[in-house]
Amino acid sequence: MSNSLLRNVPTHVAIIMDGNGRWANSRGLPRTMGHRKGVEAVREAVRTAGEVGIRYLTLFAFSSENWSRPEAEVSDLMGLLKAFIRRDLADLHHQNVRIRVIGDRNNLRGDILPLLLEAEDTTRNNTGITLVIAFNYGSRDEMTRAMQALAVDVAQGRLTADQITPERIASKLDTAGIPDPDLVLRTSGEERLSNFLLWQAAYSELLFVPELWPDFTREVFLNALTTYAGRERRYGGLSQPTLAVGS
Repeated sequence: MSNSLLRNVPTHVAIIMDGNGRWANSRGLPRTMGHRKGVEAVREAVRTAGEVGIRYLTLFAFSSENWSRPEAEVSDLMGLLKAFIRRDLADLHHQNVRIRVIGDRNNLRGDILPLLLEAEDTTRNNTGITLVIAFNYGSRDEMTRAMQALAVDVAQGRLTADQITPERIASKLDTAGIPDPDLVLRTSGEERLSNFLLWQAAYSELLFVPELWPDFTREVFLNALTTYAGRERRYGGLSQPTLAVGS
């Protein structure tokens, strides 16, 4: 499919990258091999998104619940994240990609946070696609931290309770300044949001594709964007009536 055939390209696509472990298990490989293959799919997704004109691509890299996985798997995931930043940061910077990280930064391992900050700082002034990495992220945790910040403002007299609006809440979220996703996509056939961008996805189109994340090719991505383009977004309103011929 040619990029020129795409219409109604979303400004912001958010992806729940699911299925690395199942991809590996189905091939008799260790789960770690699925995660490594998944990194290749990340590179392909970023390239494709930039080429078709998507302005924001958010990837659910590591949830705040993922720490409960086996220690060996968590260590491997951390190693892959570090390798991705060290190996790909220069290329992403050269491609004018801006990196932004969302999620709780408190109590992160000492060797992880500096890399995340370096990725953000290095690409801060880039003007191409913004790659949003959701790391140590959970939507309920994000909203809790936002409410706590607002509560402090109220307690210290900078804000009254009736001044708390949806816009003010959004300004305290990790995604402040980032438009809400037009499309939230999940791979592997699972049909749930798994505590991902619950506030931001209030009016997003949801799309669940059967491919496991390591099999999320450029073609699969373009097909998903074509499906999105055929949908009508009403934001709670009514669709426009179709006028009868001759009326």
